[in-house]
Amino acid sequence: MTASAEDLAHLLHRLDGRSYKAYAELAEDSGYQFAEPHPFQLFVDHVQADPYARPSRLRLCLPLSVTGLPTQLLDGSSRQRGLCHGLAQAVGAAIDALIPSRGPHTALDIDRPGQQILQRSCVQVDDTELCVRLTASLPAAGRRIRGREAAELLCEHLPAIVDAALIASHHVATHLDVAHLDALATAAIDADLLREQLDEHDLVAFIADGSRLPRHSGVDDRPLAANTIAWQSPASLRVELKCADGAPITGTGLRRGITAIVGGGFHGKSTLLDALRLGIYAHVPGDGREQVITDPTAVAIRAEDSRSVCGVDLSTFIGPLPFDRSTDHFTSDDASGATSQAAAIVEALELDCRLLLIDEDTAATNFMIRDARMRQLITPEREPITPFIDRARQLADEGVSTILVTGGSSDYLGVADTVIAMDEYRPVDVSARAHELVPPTRAPTDPLPNRPCRIPGPSSIDPRKGRRERSATAKGVHVVEIGRQHIDLMALTQLVDSSQTRALAQALLYAHDHHIDGTRDLADICSTVVDEVEAAGLDALCPGRHDGNLASFRRFELAATLNRLRTLQIDASPGAPA
Repeated sequence: MTASAEDLAHLLHRLDGRSYKAYAELAEDSGYQFAEPHPFQLFVDHVQADPYARPSRLRLCLPLSVTGLPTQLLDGSSRQRGLCHGLAQAVGAAIDALIPSRGPHTALDIDRPGQQILQRSCVQVDDTELCVRLTASLPAAGRRIRGREAAELLCEHLPAIVDAALIASHHVATHLDVAHLDALATAAIDADLLREQLDEHDLVAFIADGSRLPRHSGVDDRPLAANTIAWQSPASLRVELKCADGAPITGTGLRRGITAIVGGGFHGKSTLLDALRLGIYAHVPGDGREQVITDPTAVAIRAEDSRSVCGVDLSTFIGPLPFDRSTDHFTSDDASGATSQAAAIVEALELDCRLLLIDEDTAATNFMIRDARMRQLITPEREPITPFIDRARQLADEGVSTILVTGGSSDYLGVADTVIAMDEYRPVDVSARAHELVPPTRAPTDPLPNRPCRIPGPSSIDPRKGRRERSATAKGVHVVEIGRQHIDLMALTQLVDSSQTRALAQALLYAHDHHIDGTRDLADICSTVVDEVEAAGLDALCPGRHDGNLASFRRFELAATLNRLRTLQIDASPGAPA
């Protein structure tokens, strides 16, 4: 039965001084009804076992009619994504302002969003109800309950947070800014609408005039505060798209094919590519990249020494190895830079990637180019690697574009359709001059081979760890641990949030339980999981848990995580042409 807020306060006072495990009584009631100052219901979904365990999980739900939120913010999934981002921000700000800092063991918290507007599980809204999921480190003295502090936290501070962060009609000092919510919703829907226009304009990316691309630092994704140069499109590359309100917006359109970004060191080449790499996401107002838009299937590719590769057909790029070893079902626990980069491209193509993003700084040189003298010294029959430059045009003709940064070699000028020079962070179209210097070339290559269907075996994933039957966790943004396996995701530079990584960990378990049966290929499994999450929400990954720390991911990152699992087992069957 549902208890009242007064019942909760009485329970917490009664538990004062008892063993910490007695907090488990909080989860015995099916919610606590709060009436003042605004009605909401509190659910305790999980109680931590001791003060040093992972925090308890709380969920508060209130009627949407109570919030006073404008109904237009609920119109469509894009707007709702922006709305939920803003509400999570508001709750985080209210927590910081209203809860006294007494150390790490008395804290409420919410999954804090960053610069990208992602679907998150921490705030959920529908036509009738708003639900917010929090974590709470319940107060303790050693391993004894501090019940009075817990009552203050849940029965006084929590209603104040609801009042300050979730009630738009409240006319006192508040952490909820409806204008900011509207701006976030508009940013999300504009980004999605601009992305939809890429295909009809034959583009793979768009950088709006006025965008500001430099970031605060390599570990801080916020915009650089001062003296940044606004993007101004070269006239030859300028296109016009439409925002959601019908207003025109101009900027640089990067067309399908091969685009080379050149320029001197420190002039903004990699900064541009970094912005395009994250152009798969909507960004918050004021970020500077709100209208930097990239094909949603874009995949950033880099060399990754020592990664594991399992059952990948590398014959597109790497022919038979010494001693007649085939590469059409290549497996290695310790791939080289060139081999790992070839594998990353082939794995992306399996998932129907239409745009490859490559920076020479993080690429394997012997995979990217081979100059004429080296071709003479090491003849083709002695070199198994077909450099990417020999395949780039062929891939473009089959619908897979490339944007690459190159500053040390002119080789790609001959295959590039567009060449952009970055000069003090200003783009210049130098395509004509580049083609004068290096006439367009077309490398003779064999036809692209068929891509086999790669079928992961059911025993690829073993989620057991010690006494736990199922263990799947994330360590920051770039590590997944499932069972006893540690999966390094440092090369997945389009992951931006640890909540995405936590969702990927749960998605591996979900795929293991529902889809990896020894008959379905890896691409189909990953696409199906993502489709089911989009249809049913992130809760589909772990039903009944009400996790508030998950965020959306793409099929490409799920496949990349599975492909880096060192216990992966792959069978191959004939597939479609590459």
